Amino acid sequence: SSGLDDLRARLGRITVATGSGGARVTAEDVGAVGSLMALLRHAILPNMVQTTEGQPSFVHTGPFGNIAHGCSSVVADRLALGYADYVVTEAGFGADLGFEKFMHIKCRTSGLRPSAAVLVGTVRAMKHHGGVGIKDLDYPDPLSVRIGCANLQHLVGVVRKLGLPVVVAINHFPSDTPEETVVMQDAAIEAGAAAAVVCSGFEDGGEGAVELAEAVVRTSEPGPPRARWLYPLDAPLREKVRVLAETVYGASDVRWSAQASRQLDRFEEQGLGGMPICMAKTPLSISHDPSLKNRPTNYTFEISDVRASTGAGFVYPIAGNIVTMPGLPGTPRALDVDSKGNITGL
Repeated sequence: SSGLDDLRARLGRITVATGSGGARVTAEDVGAVGSLMALLRHAILPNMVQTTEGQPSFVHTGPFGNIAHGCSSVVADRLALGYADYVVTEAGFGADLGFEKFMHIKCRTSGLRPSAAVLVGTVRAMKHHGGVGIKDLDYPDPLSVRIGCANLQHLVGVVRKLGLPVVVAINHFPSDTPEETVVMQDAAIEAGAAAAVVCSGFEDGGEGAVELAEAVVRTSEPGPPRARWLYPLDAPLREKVRVLAETVYGASDVRWSAQASRQLDRFEEQGLGGMPICMAKTPLSISHDPSLKNRPTNYTFEISDVRASTGAGFVYPIAGNIVTMPGLPGTPRALDVDSKGNITGL
């Protein structure tokens, strides 16, 4: 929401039931919007915190990028832009998830236009995508880094297809070697990144992020570029999903379950076809399958179900087998207190 009026409108569009004829029954229809507004009147205000070095930061909303849009609030971003020359805002997980949704959902709706994107990666992740097991990631392996960089290059390409220049930030680990780092930097530049710099902010604080900040400032100087959308909003829902599957996830085809097809047709009939897509899928792969590492191609993207968040304003297909309740396993752990006061189950 961009403000109280927008919040009220979105709350009013929430679907609470479906009538016998298939029409949606909304929160507005049942007179619930006023009560919801009373509950959320303070929740729309951003929370200000500070970093360990004293910089101001807004922490406001921020749903998971694999099951929702994964972005901070429009209100927080606009407030920050009113006080700072440069604002860094996050989109969760990779360019296949948070960034794509940041552009197609948040930016398209709000009118906000970023000047550049920072894609964060690690040498360890590239090694893993190159075939190295988790237990062996501390050992130098420049060849595996190069193989795994196909993943990075694909994601750089996703950002560029949406019209933004890319700065790749290599999040430094103590086990990284100079040779491995250079391999990753070369791969990023080869894919079209404007810069690829090592960032040791975790180890060294702000001093370790100076080179990254300077690269972002240089890249942002021309101002916001013209965004390029991958699909028009008036395209059929199936077409929007197909475009994302082929362009962002690298698939060659989309397979819909019978339930997903029925739901999709129903949403089109209810007039929801003009909404953007918010794909719910694993963050562990560009694809829907967490076992498909690196840069999977020529596979079928599986859609098991389709749901709609009519208040937020998007349709979200369920890709593969993913739990849409964040942070919980299939069987959540239960906590208990024994007779001696010890908490068990942690």
